[in-house]
Amino acid sequence: MKNKYIAKRYWKDSSSPMGAVNAKAKQYDDVINLSLGDPDLLTDKGVIEQAYKDTLEGHTKYTEFRGDPELRAEICKFYKDEYDMDVTDDEIIITAAGTLAMHLVMETILDDGDEVILQAPYFTPYPKQVEMSRGIPVELPTYEEEDFQVNVERLESLITERTKAIVLNTPSNPTGSCLTVETMEKIAAIAEKYDLLVVCDDIYTAFSYQNPFVPFASLPGMRKRTIIINTVSKNFTMTGWRVGNIIAPAEFIKVMTDVNVNVAFTVAAPTQRAALAAYRTYKDFQPAMVAEYKKRVFYAAERINALNNMHVLYPPKGAFYLFINIKDTGLTSMEVAEKILDEAHVLTLPGNAFGDCGEGFLRIACTCGCEELGKAFDRIGAMDLFNPNK
Repeated sequence: MKNKYIAKRYWKDSSSPMGAVNAKAKQYDDVINLSLGDPDLLTDKGVIEQAYKDTLEGHTKYTEFRGDPELRAEICKFYKDEYDMDVTDDEIIITAAGTLAMHLVMETILDDGDEVILQAPYFTPYPKQVEMSRGIPVELPTYEEEDFQVNVERLESLITERTKAIVLNTPSNPTGSCLTVETMEKIAAIAEKYDLLVVCDDIYTAFSYQNPFVPFASLPGMRKRTIIINTVSKNFTMTGWRVGNIIAPAEFIKVMTDVNVNVAFTVAAPTQRAALAAYRTYKDFQPAMVAEYKKRVFYAAERINALNNMHVLYPPKGAFYLFINIKDTGLTSMEVAEKILDEAHVLTLPGNAFGDCGEGFLRIACTCGCEELGKAFDRIGAMDLFNPNK
């Protein structure tokens, strides 16, 4: 948008294929929305009640700049209990969710022109988050035929003298893939060889269906060069509470705190209390939540693989997304997403919204129940493009 009062760096249209499809969906009043990674399940009632109680008891003021000290302590306990990782208080800052956390990370580590390698397909905001901190995003493609694992030779070929960091996301949004420990160990060797930071977007750690989640930071020698981003949004079904955290060496946390004071000051006290309640009680509600999403993604994957001209890797490995290969249609991702919306009134996202290597795919989020997913695939299966009986 060209306007003399708007900074020139924002003049270029940065709208994504995601936005275009979502805008078009408003034409229909019976759309089944499989586009948004916002769970339909509600935050645990006990968490809500405890946050309400704490708010009534006075948690309505600024917290410490790095966040509620009780919440920080509970996160340290969580990492020890779950992963046998020792995290100290000075290695944590509470943030207004994961997106702001990534901004704080990039502001802290990047000088103008530094390059950040992004595991792709990637969470859509990553490139802009790098660019807003005056860095240069570099796409590292992963491919279905390689199980969406990072190819370390490909990774090494992208490293230049300006490379500062690698961003990893496992389990992955959008592919649902999980990096193996063997892959992570190879990435760790590359990080050590070239003295790189590794930024781990650990948002879906509870949703690792085949093997227990292993933090990259727990690998030998990686604590000193790993920055962990985490939130309560997906693991605890708390997207609207907007609470995340960063775990990193203390010198990074100090700078991030200074940056955050000038951006958000502190995270809202009542939402931090909700996060505290969730960390204290997650074992009471998380297993059933994860089981429900696992049931959904397996059901959706089976429905997909029964149709013509689309398929997905099976069995699903993690998160609650499926990255559907539609290359056999001969159409682009955008064309297929629009065709499904127009003919079946089902909203999906074109794969090229998640990087160039996402072309030829669609992403769906299994954030509605199996009954609604069934209706969606009944509609899609009736389309000439996907009907197995035609």
